[in-house]
Amino acid sequence: MEKEVALDFLKRLANGISIMFGENCEVVIHDMENFESSIVYIENGKVTQRKVGDKFKVLGTKNVDEFFKGSDLVNCKGILKNNHLIKSSTFHMKGNGYHYALGINYDYTNLSLVQSVLKDLTHVGENLDEAIERDSGDNILEELFEKALDHIGKPIALMSKEDRVDMIEFLDKKGAFSFHKSIPIVSEKMNVSRFTIYNYLKEIRDKEEKDCITIEE
Repeated sequence: MEKEVALDFLKRLANGISIMFGENCEVVIHDMENFESSIVYIENGKVTQRKVGDKFKVLGTKNVDEFFKGSDLVNCKGILKNNHLIKSSTFHMKGNGYHYALGINYDYTNLSLVQSVLKDLTHVGENLDEAIERDSGDNILEELFEKALDHIGKPIALMSKEDRVDMIEFLDKKGAFSFHKSIPIVSEKMNVSRFTIYNYLKEIRDKEEKDCITIEE
C-alpha cells in the first residue's frame, strides 16, 4: 500500500471510530518517522489536550521509548494529568517509506463512576427465599412458642410429661412444625431431645386416630 493511500485509509478509519464512540474517544494518527512532531491527524483531541504537530506520547503524558515504536499496545490503562482515566490502544502500519501508528484513547472516567453506582445497586446478600424463610419462620415460631407457654401456664422446668405433650399438641395445631428446622428449635427450647418431640407427636397422632369414629351405613 502506497504512503498516501495508507494515510487516507487511516484518516477515514480514525474519523469513523470517533463518530461511532463519541466525543470521549480520541483517535490520533502518528507519523513514526517524525517522532518530535508525530501527530498528522487527530479527532477529539480534547481528550488528551493534543493537536496536529505535537510529539508522540503515550496518553499524552509519557515519551515512548524507541523500543515501543513497532509494538502494538492494546487496551492499556492510563491516567492523565487531570486524573481522567483512559483506555488506550496503538496499532502500527508500516510500508515502503512510511510508518504510521493509529492511537485510540477512550476517556472512561464517567463510566467508572457509573460502574461504581451499578456495583452498589447490584450488590446482594443472601438468597431472598432463605432470608424470608429464616426471618419469618423464626419469628412466627418464637411467637407460637410463647403462646404455647401461656397456654400451659407454667415454666418448662416445672412441666410434667402431660404438660409437655399438651404443649407440643398446641404447637402442632398452630402449624409450628411446618417451618424449616422447627423440631430442633423446639426441642432445644424445651430442653428435650428431638427424639422426644417425635415421640410426643406420634403419641398425639395415635390419640387422634383412636378418637376418630367411623360411621358406616
